[in-house]
Amino acid sequence: MQNGYFRLVNDENGYGVKLYRPRNGGEDVRLGELMEYLDGLGTGYDKTRLEMMLMDDEDEDDVVYHLGSGQCPQYPETYHLDVSEDKMTVSVRFIPASQTGSRITLDDFLKDLRFANITHGIKMEALQNHFQSSGIYCTDFIVAKGKEPRNGSDAVIEYFFNTEQHRAPAQRADGGVDYFNLSMINQCKKGDLLAQIIPEDRGDPGYDVCGKTISPREVKRETLKFGRNIELSEDHLSIRSMVDGHVSLVDDKVFVSDVFEVENVDVSTGNLDFEGSIQINGDVMANFEVKAGGNIIVNGLVEGAKIFAGGNIIIAKGMNGMSKGYLKAGGDIVVKFLENVRVVAGGYVAAEAILHSKVSAGTEVKVEGRKGIIVGGYVQAGQKVTAKTIGASMGASTILEVGVNPLIKTQYTRIQKLVAEHQKTIKNAEVILATFKEKLQKGMQFNEGQVKYFKSVAKLVEEKTAETEQMNARLEKMRALMEIQKLSEIIVNDIIHPGTTLIIGDASRTIQTSYHYCKFVREQGEVRMKNL
Repeated sequence: MQNGYFRLVNDENGYGVKLYRPRNGGEDVRLGELMEYLDGLGTGYDKTRLEMMLMDDEDEDDVVYHLGSGQCPQYPETYHLDVSEDKMTVSVRFIPASQTGSRITLDDFLKDLRFANITHGIKMEALQNHFQSSGIYCTDFIVAKGKEPRNGSDAVIEYFFNTEQHRAPAQRADGGVDYFNLSMINQCKKGDLLAQIIPEDRGDPGYDVCGKTISPREVKRETLKFGRNIELSEDHLSIRSMVDGHVSLVDDKVFVSDVFEVENVDVSTGNLDFEGSIQINGDVMANFEVKAGGNIIVNGLVEGAKIFAGGNIIIAKGMNGMSKGYLKAGGDIVVKFLENVRVVAGGYVAAEAILHSKVSAGTEVKVEGRKGIIVGGYVQAGQKVTAKTIGASMGASTILEVGVNPLIKTQYTRIQKLVAEHQKTIKNAEVILATFKEKLQKGMQFNEGQVKYFKSVAKLVEEKTAETEQMNARLEKMRALMEIQKLSEIIVNDIIHPGTTLIIGDASRTIQTSYHYCKFVREQGEVRMKNL
């Protein structure tokens, strides 16, 4: 393929411009380019005749348009350079010399490129194709191209234990819930590999045609965060357990805890306070307290006691709180039954019966198994409550609530505006700092007051950036809460009795008649019933 082009040549009456037709699908001569060339030479012409000559497809031979008498002027070969805005690509378009003129040499052209500060990524093969042939004219081709940087990848921490915080208990074939084989504790042995870092790939820099280095994007490094009973490798890339115990991940920090085991919590033990996990093989008597940084497992019954766990609480035979019992877990609570108990869980609460208790769960409350009943009290969950039977035909008031307070949306909008204002302030301050650095590099001197001002601007950027990061983290949590509100529901797997009050978000409803096998959701500002 060859584009059409033009050249000044001698003709029978003097000289003129000769047109060379394109070959093999090449581009026709551009009228604007030809006129610009002739205007540059100060040569008169008839635009209409030039247009007609270019449009004459029947004439397949080269065409000469007469311009003047006398010898053809000696005009050298010329070219147009086009440097992209990002200085990553340079293209050239050569215009041939007149019949009596001379061509540019490759050396002279390379000197011109260097004069234009184009020094990197020169395409010598493309240039040699032009200079070592009769020429490639009126055709754009690339003569220099920069190298894009190769972006790397962030470091990644790989964990060799289950990091999921909320796992549901398995259900037995008879409809009951298996509270003994929950697999909720990650047991580890001395020497076990717990986590390792796959290091970051920093990538490779690139450059533009002027030789300016283009850095790849910044990548995130990782460090292993861990507590006691853990050994860090010499290269700081992996950690192993130093003891037999329980491993967990809390706020991106790995903990290994020894499990403290007792038969019962009573006068023989007193109150328990342990930073690891606690296993109680028997019962917890009334008025005692049990605190653990990890999980608490009770294989027996809990009376009017108080139990606090940073992780999960599992009570195999249930709890009668005697109106003074209290369970609080950072994770999930799984218990046979709850009666007259106050319960707070960061995750979910699972039981076969909840009677006259005040229960609050971060995610959901699941009351399943043979009974699956909620009677009396107040049961609240961030996302969902599921039960077979809710309320009683003649019993104490039962209140169920799911969803998130609608005020969160107002707070979310307000924080969004604050983030936008901070980002604007940071951007303006960074412009000031960039100007200061540029002048400093040029050798400009600043007085003490000016230096103090620029330092205050830098501190402002640092403070506003930190505040913006904190607000963005808060927005992320609020987004998650608002998503939970959209999905909030109360599921009835058998019957819900009249007199039960349901609250979903900012809407409420008191049930006036019995409903079977249904669910309740918030739609158009109301609590509505839907069939399962």
